[in-house]
Amino acid sequence: MAMVKDIEARGMQHCETTALGVLLRHEGLDLSEPMLFGLGSGLSFIYWDSKGMGFPFLGGRVKPFELTRNLAAALGLELLVEETTSPRKAWQNVAAPIDAGRPVALQLDSYHLDYFTNKVHFGGHVVAMYGYDEQDAHLVDTDPQGGAVTTSLAGLARARAERGPMTAKHRSFTITVSSGLRTPQDRIIPAIRTCADAFLNPPIANLGHRGIEKTAKQVPKWLQRSDNPREDLPRAAVLMERAGTGGALFRNLYRDFLAECTQVIGSSHLRTGHSLYTEAATLWTQVAALIAAAGESGEAKNLTQAGSMLHELSRIERDAMQALSLL
Repeated sequence: MAMVKDIEARGMQHCETTALGVLLRHEGLDLSEPMLFGLGSGLSFIYWDSKGMGFPFLGGRVKPFELTRNLAAALGLELLVEETTSPRKAWQNVAAPIDAGRPVALQLDSYHLDYFTNKVHFGGHVVAMYGYDEQDAHLVDTDPQGGAVTTSLAGLARARAERGPMTAKHRSFTITVSSGLRTPQDRIIPAIRTCADAFLNPPIANLGHRGIEKTAKQVPKWLQRSDNPREDLPRAAVLMERAGTGGALFRNLYRDFLAECTQVIGSSHLRTGHSLYTEAATLWTQVAALIAAAGESGEAKNLTQAGSMLHELSRIERDAMQALSLL
């Protein structure tokens, strides 16, 4: 058995920030989950639909692993990333740091993890690994998934080898906090402005505030879009609220990040952004509830109301990001 010492196996709300928290606390840097998310410029929006998809997907954050790269660049962390097509090499890439006393993070498909009760393929899932024996791997996942958990080595291997949307080639990574660490408080404004710029100037209409406006036009059609609305619509609502988003499609996390920032930065623009994201978070939760109700009842009026709220959300988030871009 190999086990990293002094691991605080604290599960948080979102998978990537949970794993980052484990790695950074082991290095002596303890930041809140909203701060990790915000310094990683994690907030975004995407409306994703295609002919090959059974039902549209609403995403509220940047693509998998981009948050980690952003955070490492912002704070001057040493990020060592390993990828390979070889399962044997992939195992060496995680066993070596653990044997040396360091936790490692893995990107994988959660479908194959033993402790996941909701068996849905998601190739952008991230966990921290801090130990293994002959049969099992010892992981830290989100609090809703159990925090400190175990899965079979065979299941872990399948999860890492899976291919499909958002998967990576057995990706693993470690983080080192070096003497060149930048003070987190000094990186708040650049991180916020990076996030705001991407949100306000999306390259395609499916992203950012334009993506929310597009969603407002599409959601009222969702009863016709689905072959099984009683399953698809409530599932979409669950993904928005409880599938590692922290609630309100990551808006709760960003609201709390901005609130934490107001404690160290005195700015009317920051206070405006926080106030608007507080409003946005409440509305996103209401939208999810309306989508679920539409699926359960078959009543289109719920989707019409959700569409109206999404029009308003596009405006609110655009105004919030415009204020934040002025920091």
